[in-house]
Amino acid sequence: MTTDTVDLLVIGGGANGAGIARDAAGRGLSVLLAERGDLGGATSSASSKLVHGGLRYLEHYEFRLVREALGEREVLLRLAPHIVWPMRFVLPHLAGMRPRWMLRAGLFLYDNLARRVTLPASEALDFRTHPWGTPLNGESRHGFAYSDAWVEDARLVILNARDAAARGATILVRTAFTGAKRDAQGWTATLREEGGEVRTVRARAIANAAGPWVMQALGETGVAAKDRIRLVRGSHIVVPALYEGDQAYILQNDDRRVVFVIPYEGRFTLIGTTDVPHDADAGAPRCTPEEAAYLCRAVSRQFRRPVSPSDIVWSYSGVRPLHDDGAENPSAVTRDYVLKMNTDGAPLLSVFGGKITTYRRLAEDAAGQIATALGHAGAAWTAGATLPGGDLGGRSSAEFLAEAARRYPFLPAAQLRRLFHCYGGELDAVLGQARSPADLGRDLGGGITERELDWMVRQEWVRTPEDALWRRTKRGLHMTEAERQDFARSFQEVRQAA
Repeated sequence: MTTDTVDLLVIGGGANGAGIARDAAGRGLSVLLAERGDLGGATSSASSKLVHGGLRYLEHYEFRLVREALGEREVLLRLAPHIVWPMRFVLPHLAGMRPRWMLRAGLFLYDNLARRVTLPASEALDFRTHPWGTPLNGESRHGFAYSDAWVEDARLVILNARDAAARGATILVRTAFTGAKRDAQGWTATLREEGGEVRTVRARAIANAAGPWVMQALGETGVAAKDRIRLVRGSHIVVPALYEGDQAYILQNDDRRVVFVIPYEGRFTLIGTTDVPHDADAGAPRCTPEEAAYLCRAVSRQFRRPVSPSDIVWSYSGVRPLHDDGAENPSAVTRDYVLKMNTDGAPLLSVFGGKITTYRRLAEDAAGQIATALGHAGAAWTAGATLPGGDLGGRSSAEFLAEAARRYPFLPAAQLRRLFHCYGGELDAVLGQARSPADLGRDLGGGITERELDWMVRQEWVRTPEDALWRRTKRGLHMTEAERQDFARSFQEVRQAA
């Protein structure tokens, strides 16, 4: 049995947990994070991959949430330009949907609720002349365009965990929190590693960021909570690319929900999401045939090229642990977060709800409350500190890529671009002194070389082939089943060598 002594134990290795660990470690607290699976392995890698204010939240008068999210959009574009970048969204208008004046007014608010630094304002479009109307079926003659941002969600989690570790935090993956007891000095928590080994942690405070399992984790501390969460499943489908271009589409559906249609991985289109109540006893979330059909209908109604379930090449689902505000419609449940601090003894902070866009603000708030409760001075700092790979030396992404192409002329442009969007300013650290493809070792599949996989294993807590193919990258989507099986066999060799 191993015993650790820390200021803060963080339960959960999603965006919120990794963000809290990073912020707290940067304030000088000793931190241990325990994640029962892979980092970002649940909700945080199953999002719509968007950093956005939430245009539709304006209908529910959540102006503070939208303003905060829009502000965070600018922060993340600055802190992690390799994994967060601008994206233009096209909003077609259809008769019988929200009137054009309402859309125009909503976009005016969206443009002005928070200060825009890098993104252009919204504009009206005439699809009879604008090329962005070409993929549509002609029923919509007019629409609008506005800006939000894309994020590599699973990598966002990894980069926060890496920065936390660089600042002294201990990150344990595949290590389950199994219970904790309070005493006058703090908490005694037990963790069970994948192989069955038990660790004991003495912690002055606990941050419960277990996401969909937040209530379960609370139960294992013996602390009762008045707050509750609602589990809402969001499913996405991926189909071969429906159109050319970098623009995304946001479609109004006849049930007043919206569906995003987004360019994905160069060759595909990502479509989502649904809002369906999820039963905690139903096991791992999956995209049901009904959800897939719903998304196909929403796109086929407005796009020139219809989509059917037979076109789907991949699907994924995540469970959003939304704070239960009593709304009957799952789509109307707030996406805002609520932090609850229990100080009937050693501090216990629990996270209810939240969205990936505002994870940093949530973490800042949570770490600040914990530091105060522990009597520890430490100012907020993460708004001005780039994530690993985010420092491009004052160059734009295009300038950095151009210079990298000169340093690594043997790399195809598409492969170099993918590596940049994984590692950014750390590209040289990943590739080392490579001067030819042979220096990177074998291509294990999907363009992942031995050198890159070695980096993932040593630096990014990769433990299984799925970690590498579906979370650190999405190269599994570009491979056949036979190629994925070959990769799994090669993976074991590289991991043993690492």
